Amino acid sequence: MNTKKVAFYTLGCKLNFSETSTIARSFKDEGFKRVEFTEEADIYVINTCSVTENADKRFKTIVKQAQKVNEDAFVIAVGCYAQLKPEELADVDGVDLVLGATEKFKITDYLNDLSKNDLGEVHSCEIDEADFYVGAYSIGDRTRAFLKVQDGCDYKCTYCTIPLARGISRSDKLENVLTNAAEISAKGIKEIVLTGVNIGDYGKGEFGNKKHEHTFLDLVKALDEVDGIERLRISSIEPNLLKNETIDFVADSNTFVPHFHIPLQSGSDDLLKLMKRRYMSSLYSDRVAQIKRVMPNACIGVDVIVGFPGETEKRFLETYNYLNELDISYLHVFTYSERDNTPAAEMEGVVPTKVRKKRSKMLRGLSAKKRRAFYESQLGNTSTVLFEGENKEGYIHGFTENYVKVKAPWDPALVNTLHQIELTSIDEDGLVRFEFASEKVAV
Repeated sequence: MNTKKVAFYTLGCKLNFSETSTIARSFKDEGFKRVEFTEEADIYVINTCSVTENADKRFKTIVKQAQKVNEDAFVIAVGCYAQLKPEELADVDGVDLVLGATEKFKITDYLNDLSKNDLGEVHSCEIDEADFYVGAYSIGDRTRAFLKVQDGCDYKCTYCTIPLARGISRSDKLENVLTNAAEISAKGIKEIVLTGVNIGDYGKGEFGNKKHEHTFLDLVKALDEVDGIERLRISSIEPNLLKNETIDFVADSNTFVPHFHIPLQSGSDDLLKLMKRRYMSSLYSDRVAQIKRVMPNACIGVDVIVGFPGETEKRFLETYNYLNELDISYLHVFTYSERDNTPAAEMEGVVPTKVRKKRSKMLRGLSAKKRRAFYESQLGNTSTVLFEGENKEGYIHGFTENYVKVKAPWDPALVNTLHQIELTSIDEDGLVRFEFASEKVAV
């Protein structure tokens, strides 16, 4: 009997990648062989995202890609968009099965009949039922893994659909996180990136209720003691939940690297209030100052939304000037797009699409300037680089602990190894050149 093949396509965040990896392992346990999405498969699984309008539109294109390779394949949609708008996805030509927030982790239970359907079948719970935790981690490449520690969100930001798509905030048990971290490091993976919807909220829902036995700081301290992990990186964390105690601990940590990604969304306090964010710009400034005080070479990334309703030219310039003055390293710029069932979609002061695009371009230009300045500030420093596994046009790339991207001529012996290097110059493509400072630190 031929082994059935399954392929996966993931849209969106690191959390989605960790969950795709876990879902893929459940297929492997059922005897399926995983192949690339560009190869012929019996089943194609698309893990959707609904943070931006663009992710919605891309879904149809990806379904068509699968159908081109095998028009008889069984196509399954899972993820945030599948929870928010299951019927819409089920109506897309070629889609056979749509699974919501809780059903996606039981995906193989729905595979009794792989015959094509005229209309996609939907299994999607009410989001209130998404109140239990399913752990996940990705091991797609040998270099780094995304380790899920938390899911859902209790915040009510006026632009966001994630609470509607993923439910309430809930956490993995500390012992499970430590077990998963040990499993990952045993596979020879050098770096673990902690991920979740709102990871600073870790601890909430650890035992299926709101009781807190552990906090994010407890998690960080416990992970720092797991044997075999070379590097730990914190993904996006809310500024109000990134406490000074955590910053100070990371500064003295054995394994946590000096890199933070902290959503700001706007430098205008008026807009932060309209967004129902839980801080003002002064608190954000304090967090950045504290990081730079104890880790002068730390890399700080920032999420920012442009074109939110009520963003006048004056308020946009407040954001631009605030970020320009702030000691940060790069920006992730999101152009605001209206999402159904969010308060922001009903707000006055809609910013024209053309203006949103212009402001987005301005902030992306600022990001390039900030990254360049940060890289220049690191020249002459000695860092540790972890090399990636891909040959990109004859070069191997890697990241230092503080997220400086470096390049060197391709050498397969360097893949997934750590080396001490001295940063020497910035190449014409914006990446950093280096010289090896010493013998290998670890292999």
